[in-house]
Amino acid sequence: MRLYRVGDQGPAVRDIQDRLSALGYESGEDDRATFGDGTADAVRAFQTSRGLDADGIVGPNTWRSLYEAGYRLGDRIIFMRRPMIRGEDVAELQSRLNSLGFDSGKADGIYGPQTEAAIIDFQHNRRLAEDGKVGPEVVTELHLVTRGEMKEGYQAIREKEWLRLLPSSIAGARIFLDAECRDSEETQRSWEAASATAFAIQEAGGLPVMSRSNDTQLPERVRARRANRLGSDLIVAFRMNRDNEDSVYYFASERSSSQAGEALATALALTVGGRVEGRASAMLKETRAPAAVVAVSDLNEKTGLAVADGLAQFFTAAN
Repeated sequence: MRLYRVGDQGPAVRDIQDRLSALGYESGEDDRATFGDGTADAVRAFQTSRGLDADGIVGPNTWRSLYEAGYRLGDRIIFMRRPMIRGEDVAELQSRLNSLGFDSGKADGIYGPQTEAAIIDFQHNRRLAEDGKVGPEVVTELHLVTRGEMKEGYQAIREKEWLRLLPSSIAGARIFLDAECRDSEETQRSWEAASATAFAIQEAGGLPVMSRSNDTQLPERVRARRANRLGSDLIVAFRMNRDNEDSVYYFASERSSSQAGEALATALALTVGGRVEGRASAMLKETRAPAAVVAVSDLNEKTGLAVADGLAQFFTAAN
C-alpha cells in the first residue's frame, strides 16, 4: 500500500481518521479526509501504544495494526484459516487462554495452530464442541472462567524457565542474526554488524544463522518465519535508528511482554549502549524464541562485536 502522511487527502485518510477515533485517538482540528498535524499526532500516539515506530506516517505496518485493533473478542467468529486471522480479539483470546493454563503461545494476535490447539483443549475441558472455532459460546465460557484479575500467563512461566535453564556458555547455542534491509544503506551496514557478531559467535563455539544473504532484501515477516522454522534458541536483529537515539528493543504489547527478551535486551544494552524499550515489530512479535533488536544510528562492525560481547555476558551471567 502507499504511505499516508501530512498533506494527503481523500477517502482513505477519512477511513484512517475514523479508525483512530474509534480507538480514542482524535485528529484535532483537521478537516475530515485531510491528513494534517492533528491526524499525524493521533497516528503517533497510536503507534506508540502499539510498539511501532512513532513517525506519524501510515504505512503497511501501521495500517495493519489499525485494522487489527478494531476487533474485540466476540465481534466475529475466529477459526483456523490461511491467511491466519489477526487482531486484538485474538490477542485477548490468547491472554485469557494462557492465564488459564492452556498454552496458546505468545499473545501475538495471530490465530495459528498453537492457539487452535489451546482452544480445542479448552473446549474439551469445558465440554464444548471441539471444533477450534471461537464463537459466542466459547467467548461466554472464557469470560465466565476468567472473571477478575487474570493469572500470570503460560508464556511468562515458560520464559522464566527458559532463563533458569540457560547454559553458562554460548557454545552450542543456535543464534539467529537478522540484518534489517529497508534501504540499500541499511542493507549493507546491518549485514556488516551481523557478520561481525556471527564470526565472534562461531569462534566461541556457537551456531550463528543469518536471516538473509548479503545481496538479498527480504520482508521482515519472511525473515521472522525463517527464524521460527530453523528453531532458533534466541534472536538478535540489527537495524539503523533513524531518530539518532540508540535503543535495544524487546517484545511488548498492551497484553503481553517477553521477560526473556527484556533480559536479553538489557544485557545487550550494557555493551552496545542505548535505552531498553518494548516494541512490537514482526521480528519481536511473530517469533517464538526470545528476541532483541539493536537499533543504533552508527551501525557497523564495532556494533556487531559489542553485541557478541553482550551475548557472551548474557550466557555467563545465567549461572
